[in-house]
Amino acid sequence: MLGFYDYTVVLTYISLGISILGMTRALEGDFRIAIACLALSGFCDMFDGKIARTKKNRTEDEQKFGIQIDSLCDVVCFGIFPIMICYCLGMRGAVSIFVLVFYGIASVIRLGYFNVMEEKRQQETAEVRQFYQGLPITSMAIILPFIYLIRRYWGIHFLFFIHVAVVTVGILFISNIKVKKPQNPVVILLVAVVALAIAKMFHLL
Repeated sequence: MLGFYDYTVVLTYISLGISILGMTRALEGDFRIAIACLALSGFCDMFDGKIARTKKNRTEDEQKFGIQIDSLCDVVCFGIFPIMICYCLGMRGAVSIFVLVFYGIASVIRLGYFNVMEEKRQQETAEVRQFYQGLPITSMAIILPFIYLIRRYWGIHFLFFIHVAVVTVGILFISNIKVKKPQNPVVILLVAVVALAIAKMFHLL
């Protein structure tokens, strides 16, 4: 069989499966499950690199495969999936479609550039990356759920803010900026859990 099959890519495949499930929920109008799937997929992505690095005897081909498969899954999970959610939420006019197309192209450019630079970086050093170049595509797994979480406060302006967020995130994907890589994903998880608990308490979901 083609491909490399070991535990280092399992979490990446789980993230992809969750996103596909979320897409089916978005198409059915079940946005609570779809948004939860997006957030959970992003959480899985936080740890796939750490898991991959635990295997010290990976061959060069396995490392390259890991880079490629991670980005291919990311473009589905955090590129196409958010586009589908936004479209199903109401981004369907001419301007909206243009915004979504821009976001999709920016996400592909960002991941393609990352693949090239990450492969080069791994050839030069074995150190763990400290900074991202450009906003990580996974950021949409935090931004879109947060926007959806407080949608009731924005009323009729909800769609406007989604447009602004999608354009802004797309621009940041391809901007030459340095973004500090979070060193403790558990903190992010705790924040997410608290936010969801508060939302449930006040019946925002």
